[in-house]
Amino acid sequence: MSVTLADIQAAAERIRGHAIETPLIESPALNERMGLRVLLKAETLQRVGAFKFRGAYNRLVQLSAEGRTRGVVAFSSGNHAQGVALAAQMLGISALIVMPKDAPGVKVAATQAYGAEIRFYDRLTDSREAIAAEIAEARGSVVVPAFDDPDIIAGQGTVGLELVAQARAMGAALDVVVAPISGGGLLAGLATAVKGLSPDTAMVGVEPEGFDDTLKSLQAGERKVFKPTGRSLCDALESPFPGVLTFPILQQTVADVAVVSDPEVTAAMRYAFSTLKLVVEPGGAAALAALLAGKVNTFGGKTVALVLSGGNVDPDQFARVIGGEI
Repeated sequence: MSVTLADIQAAAERIRGHAIETPLIESPALNERMGLRVLLKAETLQRVGAFKFRGAYNRLVQLSAEGRTRGVVAFSSGNHAQGVALAAQMLGISALIVMPKDAPGVKVAATQAYGAEIRFYDRLTDSREAIAAEIAEARGSVVVPAFDDPDIIAGQGTVGLELVAQARAMGAALDVVVAPISGGGLLAGLATAVKGLSPDTAMVGVEPEGFDDTLKSLQAGERKVFKPTGRSLCDALESPFPGVLTFPILQQTVADVAVVSDPEVTAAMRYAFSTLKLVVEPGGAAALAALLAGKVNTFGGKTVALVLSGGNVDPDQFARVIGGEI
């Protein structure tokens, strides 16, 4: 099942008045440094501090009355968890979230604050999908995937609708749009919206080192699943495979994928804080990291838009990053 521009436009109507239309920011200092016009879509300012609320609300608001009474189960390292938890709270639906036991404390605390129940697992030895499926079967609950769901993809695609409209209002023609990749829900929805409205815009994804499964899958021409051998600072981007639904969309729309290191990500977080005055979590800074490190292929274009996808970073970790300890 594919996702269309019309699906994304319908999602935009469903989330209107519930999700925030996040600002598109331009920094003269960043423009001067890069020799480009750079526009920043600040999803760090979205409800729950990340774009994930968009897809979660779009999925949950369409549940039948019977489905709502059964409750929902989701699995996430943090941002999807918060998005589902808040959407469920707003709609009067019970939610259980399967989260890794090493998830950032700030994300765990926020998820609990939205009223969700949490079940922890070991991300290196357990299958979060299997755990969620088992719980859903036992409780009769509805599983809400993090990315491999047409309503989730369509909800995330509303970022692209806003981005194109805001860029046009600023007199900018988008040559390149850059966004992070985990399972591909954001980039698949974003690309569908952007390419539907601005066909000549090139889409570029960014993955962390050790989790470049989408790049390898695109190179191989088929989905590849990789067994993680370590961790990335970008906890939000540690999916070991692209989605069944998202991958074909990425194959059709993505022009390039950049891979960034932890030091490049921390440098981007420091730049965002010191120069842009924005707090961005590691995964949320991936697109900026790729640009600052000279890893974004602009295909000769001069206007580049970046999605800063989330700002949920533990205060202690953020202090160490800003202090240069990480």
